[in-house]
Amino acid sequence: MRSVGLRSRLQGWLISHRLKAIRLVVCDVDGVLTDGGLHYDEKGHVSKRFDVRDGLALRMLQGAGITIALMSGGRSGAIQHRAQHLGLDYCYVGISDKLTEIQSLARHLDMKNDEIAFLGDDLNDLAVRPAVGLLVATADSVLALQRQADWVLTRPGGHGAVREFAEVLLNSQRKLTERSHNGWRGHND
Repeated sequence: MRSVGLRSRLQGWLISHRLKAIRLVVCDVDGVLTDGGLHYDEKGHVSKRFDVRDGLALRMLQGAGITIALMSGGRSGAIQHRAQHLGLDYCYVGISDKLTEIQSLARHLDMKNDEIAFLGDDLNDLAVRPAVGLLVATADSVLALQRQADWVLTRPGGHGAVREFAEVLLNSQRKLTERSHNGWRGHND
């Protein structure tokens, strides 16, 4: 029993240490920023539900100087609209090889692997492991990802998982205190 506690404390320390280096956060969309559900109307148009708390979390990260990228295998226009609404410069849709895309983005931004965190929920997100310093899984992610992730969040995708991650990241970089004390004065998206 003691070894589990020690392992948890050690893992927490390692994650906290890694979070201090993060300058780029890449988020899968379906299952991370959404609950993974696809809603079709009678004309076949797809709609997705995004959590406003996650939107504010992404804005807070941007305000702290952290670059955000959305990366999805899906092609729904909702993803691009959400990225545009949040003022994100990097939005990749229809991606079949996330590893290659992250490596390309890292070169473009001149960032090392240990400066990149990736939030995912499914098997296709495991492929990015070699290119990121921190692999994070939502609480409802597939078991294979949870087993290989550095951190499994307590919140499910589309229900505050990104917010949970962002608050811990900003706190580890000592950038959350002012926001927590004085509040947020920007858009709450």
